[in-house]
Amino acid sequence: MIDVNDLRKGVTFEFDGQLFKVLDYHHNKSGRGNASIKIKARNLRTLATLEKTFNSGERVQDVRLDYRNVQFLYTDGSLYHFMDMGTFEQPAISSEILGDSCKFLKEGVEVKLTLYENEPLDVELPTTVDLLVTRAESAVRGDTATGVTKKVTLETGAEVITPSFVEERDVIRVDTRTGEYVTRV
Repeated sequence: MIDVNDLRKGVTFEFDGQLFKVLDYHHNKSGRGNASIKIKARNLRTLATLEKTFNSGERVQDVRLDYRNVQFLYTDGSLYHFMDMGTFEQPAISSEILGDSCKFLKEGVEVKLTLYENEPLDVELPTTVDLLVTRAESAVRGDTATGVTKKVTLETGAEVITPSFVEERDVIRVDTRTGEYVTRV
């Protein structure tokens, strides 16, 4: 059991028989009385979002998670298939669980797979990935008074805002946490 004061963004815990991952955390202390802890958490199995307020001193069940390094192999549309680098097992995760992470998965990318009792729950992407630009809007000539940007489409289908000098067939580095352009490679 862990105290609710120890809940922070990214912490996984069990509540009412379900696994939750904390998305947002606020600690409120009024002038009198106990503090309250308000969290926003995602159910890792149903993907539903829960907003809950706990009183200071309450406890929730902590869980032991396992992590494995896996390599992304391919997708068949609804499932994303990975290969465990140590055992060569091939777990699959649905696109609903991966969410926006799908936009940055390219064949051969190594990620960290989160497991609970051998059930794949989530993946942790590298901070940045290098992706090929497959389509780029043309920049407007003379539009250089300020930092001019344009939208490009990457090999994974993701769309990113980049500076105007980025062209098709360029390889760019993208921050997977924010989905923003970092640099041209």
